[in-house]
Amino acid sequence: RDVESMVRDLVEVGVELVRQERREQMRGPAHQAVERRLLDLLLPPRPRSARAQDLAAQAQEREEQNSWERSRETLAQRLAAGELETRVVEIELPVGVAMPFRLSTPGGMEEIDFDLRGILSEAFRGKPKQRRMTIAEARQALQREEEDKLVDSEQTARDAIRRVEQSGILFIDELDKIAGREGGNGPEVSREGVQRDLLPIVEGTLVNTKYGHVRTDHVLFIAAGAFHVAKPSDLIPELQGRFPIRVELEGLTREDLVRILTEPEGSLTRQYQALLGTEDVTLEFTADGVRAIADAAVRVNASTENIGARRLPTILERVLEEVSFAGAEMAGQRVVIDREFVERRLEAVTNDADLSRFVL
Repeated sequence: RDVESMVRDLVEVGVELVRQERREQMRGPAHQAVERRLLDLLLPPRPRSARAQDLAAQAQEREEQNSWERSRETLAQRLAAGELETRVVEIELPVGVAMPFRLSTPGGMEEIDFDLRGILSEAFRGKPKQRRMTIAEARQALQREEEDKLVDSEQTARDAIRRVEQSGILFIDELDKIAGREGGNGPEVSREGVQRDLLPIVEGTLVNTKYGHVRTDHVLFIAAGAFHVAKPSDLIPELQGRFPIRVELEGLTREDLVRILTEPEGSLTRQYQALLGTEDVTLEFTADGVRAIADAAVRVNASTENIGARRLPTILERVLEEVSFAGAEMAGQRVVIDREFVERRLEAVTNDADLSRFVL
């Protein structure tokens, strides 16, 4: 896509963040509106009779109104206490229409895309439908609807654009992949073309989005790349000058790899435990076993190409190859992955540099 799309994506994120904040702020008033609507479902407002002509009719009207108000107050107390959550009511909810196709417009013409989507959505939108659900379910559906009513979309967009312009951060990864200069046939010409497309965005320009114009003058741009083949000096001079602060990162250490294997909620070790758990196999990684896997990754990275933590999935797959293959036949068993287990499975590969180059 055109490079301006990353600014539009940033604006979308900003709008969603501001909208969530506004919804949180409107949660209280929306809750009160939902309670009133639920009360109307449980006890609809009574119709006002024509103005009574005599005193007896007026007294009757006042008595019926007072009785209705007492019943409504009782229902309100029970509703607030959660005593009516399982009662079934019938509510009217709008029907959302999923677009059966994708609209594609040239870069910078998002307003056309947005308008077409809105027009077609309205054209295909059905009438609201009556749905039966419990009070608890109805409260959730109505809460979101009331919050959306209270949130000012135009003000939300203005605040989001202001935040993006003043506090936005764009991270451009793999910058080394476009590091190339003109001087021959092949991909290098297109690489320099991408750099020249990036240049005005980084320098500061006006980007047109469906929420309005966004200036990138104060957006913070951070770029990263491996630069193991290309060099930062291979970028065009104008782009180099827009990234004046440069930091060199150190390679991952053995301790870093151990943390990667153990600390994240979705770490590789936990993924394998969950995967084999589906076969009723209990997989246990000991501390020395995890360190042995990290040691193997460090050795292979040092002897072949250093690809960092990307080496870990291949090594783990090699270590657990037999267990994964025979998992269905090992139901109810417990497998301990310690240092001895890891070294036995990797011994033939890690000791042969040529073999590890192709296997690990």
